[in-house]
Amino acid sequence: MPKLEKLLFTSSKRLPSKHTTRKLITFKTGRSYKKCLRKLRVKGIKPYKRMPLLRTIGCHFDKRRSLKTIARHPEVKRIESDVRIRVHLYRKHQQAANRKKVHALATCPPELTWNICRVKANDAWPRTTGGKIKVAIIDTGIAEHPNLQIAGGVNTMRGGSYADDNGHGTHVAGITAAKGLDGIKGVAPDVELYAVKALDSRGGGYVSSIISGVDWCIRNKMDVINMSFGLVGSSVSRALREVITKAYNQGIVIIASAGNSGTEDNGMIDAPASFSETMAIAATDMANKVTGFSSRGTGIDLAAPGEQIKSTWLNGAYMTLSGTSMAAPHATGGVALLLSRQPGLSPAKVAEQLRSWALPLPSETEDEQGAGLLQLDRA
Repeated sequence: MPKLEKLLFTSSKRLPSKHTTRKLITFKTGRSYKKCLRKLRVKGIKPYKRMPLLRTIGCHFDKRRSLKTIARHPEVKRIESDVRIRVHLYRKHQQAANRKKVHALATCPPELTWNICRVKANDAWPRTTGGKIKVAIIDTGIAEHPNLQIAGGVNTMRGGSYADDNGHGTHVAGITAAKGLDGIKGVAPDVELYAVKALDSRGGGYVSSIISGVDWCIRNKMDVINMSFGLVGSSVSRALREVITKAYNQGIVIIASAGNSGTEDNGMIDAPASFSETMAIAATDMANKVTGFSSRGTGIDLAAPGEQIKSTWLNGAYMTLSGTSMAAPHATGGVALLLSRQPGLSPAKVAEQLRSWALPLPSETEDEQGAGLLQLDRA
C-alpha cells in the first residue's frame, strides 16, 4: 500500500475551491498523526485544522477523487466530513402569552426578567451566585458589554479575537452571567465567563472549530460548557462525539440546546444534544408550555424559558430573542449554582440533581419537556 503521506499529498489541496470538500482524518496513533503532519509540511501542505487531542487533521480534498484507499490505510482510524453547525435561534417570533395568564402563574420583581423568576434562580442567590465556577460559551464569541465580565477566551476558527460579530453568543452569555445592570441579570451572575468563538458572523461554522473549542475547554479546566447550536440537517460527527465524551470523562458538564425543528424531525433532537454525555434543553414560553418550535424526542433532559428572552447584545445594547439557544444557558447557569455549593459533583450527578428538582408540566410529554421545567430554588 502507498505511504499515507503520499496519498494525502496527491488528494489534498492547499486552498479550498468549488472542487474541494472539507474532510477530517483521524489517525490510529499519535505517532502516525505527528509523522503525517511533518511529511505534509515538507511537501507544502498545511492542514486547515489540527486537533491533537483526537489525533485528527482537517484537509481540503478534491471532490472528484475517491478517498477509499486513504480510509482503508492501516494508520487511519476514520475519515468523516467536516459538517456544518448552526445556532438554535428561532427567527419567527411568536406572540407572547396573555399577560393575565402569566401573572396568574408567577409574579416577578420589577428589577428581574420573567425568565429568571420562572426558573427561581433569584431564590438561590442568597446562598450562591455561581462564584469561582468556570463557564465556557462555545458560540459566536462574546462582545464587550458593561453588563458582562469576561474572564478570557479563544477564537478556534482562525485565531485572534474572541469578540462577537453576530450577537448570538453575547445574548446567550447574558442569560447565564449578566451582572444585573439595566434590569438584566443572569442565572449565575458571578461565574467566571469564557468566550470560545467557534462560529462566524452568520451564526454558522464547522464542527472542527467546535472540536477545537471543547479541546480548549478541557485544557483550561472549564466546569461547564454551553452549546446553543446543532449539526445541520441529519449530519453526524463521530469526532465531535469523541471529544465531548473526553470532556464528560474529565468532569465537565455540557449543556446543549435541543433544536428548533418542532415536530418536524420525527422525534429526533439535534446533535450534540442527542448525545448521552450532554444535557438536552427544550424551550418553554411565558405560559409554561413547551414552544411550538422546540424539538421533541427521546433524550430531552429539562425545559427552560426560551421565548421572548431579553439579554445582552452588541454595542452595549439589549435584544429580545427566542429559540432553544436561549433555553440552554438557563441550565448552564443552574449547573454553576449547583457546583458552587457542591463542588466536585460528576456530570451524571449534576444531571440527576437538576432533574430531581424540575417541575413537571402537566400538559407536556416527557419527549417534550424531559423531567420538567428547570427549578433552582433548592440550589
